[in-house]
Amino acid sequence: MRYSKLFIPTLKESPAEAEVISHQLMVRAGMIRQLAAGIYSILPLGLRVLRKVENIIREEMNRIGGQEVFLPSIQPAELWKESGRWDFYGKELLRLKDRHDREFCYGPTHEEVITDILRKEIKSYRQLPVLLYQIQTKFRDEVRPRFGVMRGREFMMKDAYSFHASDESAQETYQDTAEAYSNIFRRCGLEFKKVEADSGTIGGNFSHEFMVLANSGEDAVAFCDSCDYASNLEKSEARAPLPSDDPTAPQELKEVATPGKRTVEEVCEFLSVSPCALVKTILFDTDQGLVAALVRGDRQVNAVKLKNLLDLESAQPADEKLIAEKAGVPVGYVGPVGLKLKIYADQEVALMKSMIAGANKPDAHFTGVQPGRDFAIEKSGDIRLIKENEPCPRCPDGKYAVKRGIEVGHIFVLGTKYSSALKATFLNDQGKENPMVMGCYGVGVGRTAAAAIEQNHDEKGIVWPLPIAPFQVVVMPVNYSTDSVREASDRIYQTLWDQGVDALLDDRTDRLGVKFKDAELIGIPLQIIVGPKNLESGTVEAKIRRTGESLLVPYPDFIGEIRNILKDL
Repeated sequence: MRYSKLFIPTLKESPAEAEVISHQLMVRAGMIRQLAAGIYSILPLGLRVLRKVENIIREEMNRIGGQEVFLPSIQPAELWKESGRWDFYGKELLRLKDRHDREFCYGPTHEEVITDILRKEIKSYRQLPVLLYQIQTKFRDEVRPRFGVMRGREFMMKDAYSFHASDESAQETYQDTAEAYSNIFRRCGLEFKKVEADSGTIGGNFSHEFMVLANSGEDAVAFCDSCDYASNLEKSEARAPLPSDDPTAPQELKEVATPGKRTVEEVCEFLSVSPCALVKTILFDTDQGLVAALVRGDRQVNAVKLKNLLDLESAQPADEKLIAEKAGVPVGYVGPVGLKLKIYADQEVALMKSMIAGANKPDAHFTGVQPGRDFAIEKSGDIRLIKENEPCPRCPDGKYAVKRGIEVGHIFVLGTKYSSALKATFLNDQGKENPMVMGCYGVGVGRTAAAAIEQNHDEKGIVWPLPIAPFQVVVMPVNYSTDSVREASDRIYQTLWDQGVDALLDDRTDRLGVKFKDAELIGIPLQIIVGPKNLESGTVEAKIRRTGESLLVPYPDFIGEIRNILKDL
């Protein structure tokens, strides 16, 4: 490709609305332009990157037996009502009506559509398993689209769905897909973690996310510094405490005045105790009513863990008005003793022999509170957020590290959630009708490209990993109008194309400094600079974008070695 024929509208300055480096650099490098909030036009340079990501995805999905399909983006409401998600999905679902006043939605995902196909075509266990995937545009009406293509409303996604006759078969495909995803992100040149995750609105039995580690990540990832355990922070397990972990002895229940002392810090300072001696009572507004959650004073309640422990649809901290209305107590003085709500305790609290807690009236707390004697626990379990350097729950010596991460892939074991609702059944080997067991697997194509930039950039611009760079090599003549320079540049460029190397010839009349800035902004891995003086001595200059290393190499002999050099980048 010749630069003079390409549409690459680069910018010197970053757009004011761009918050993260990938958004800034994708706009500056002429890869994307915003059409509306969270909706972007992908320009030629950006599309070259996305197509390379897509091809890697296709190769790895095909390798494990995936078959590509292309499903409608507009989906009838009847299917979503049949699955129960029409109302549950919320405002992110873009709803519309056709000229006949029939309801549709713009698909944010395709579980209903693919299940509808399979329920009509699959009759016997002999036709299973099936793994189908597509790469297609999705739309989710995010309340706050941001970070460019990383969290847009319209986005490109690879979504795959598997159908099985048994849980064992579903697990096999799940593991195959997890390996394929690791290969995809490894081939894209990304540093990532496969982490245990919550299934969210998709539902299902369990899931894993693939998180690219980057400071700009929206999610916190916790992983062990010794073993392979990693999870989203909202899912991270706390090591179960032992009864001997609490050295305090049982004490008599006693009310003490704590005038104006509402926060953990204020109460602990007033009573001269450690935060771990105090228990916080946090009230949550759930789909089953108001409930109380107990954690130590130095801990935070994990709403996702609480929701999962109680098998709830939703659980949000109650506001002060609701607490005052239902509990009749100001925030800061709520406690479990005498509380007329169901109480759920973290596993640490359940083992405490003596604690300090709110007395359910202003300016007072109880000391010597004991579970079982002074209040009843409905259920206990791990309902707290873990912290960095806490012990790993999966190995004896490891500790948690916590970093930010960008979710680029998510895989689910759905079980029969959708097949049961949509009556997608098959006859087993005994002629009995059973619902198909399903799996669901997604990769954000644009997110993957943006995450690569978040991990690979410097003050000059993007530093693309070779496999997904828009071009692998850029040939930069010092002065293209000079006969010898033009002849050598054309020869290098044409030979590279003939060898299957994705090359760009910068044949513009601009100064070399301008060409350098654009090449570094765009992030092309290898630059070949062709100048008249070097040609006279039988050399050209090769410069590696990632390291800045520059060396003179023999011309024309060097041309045949470029493919070998690229292998090491």
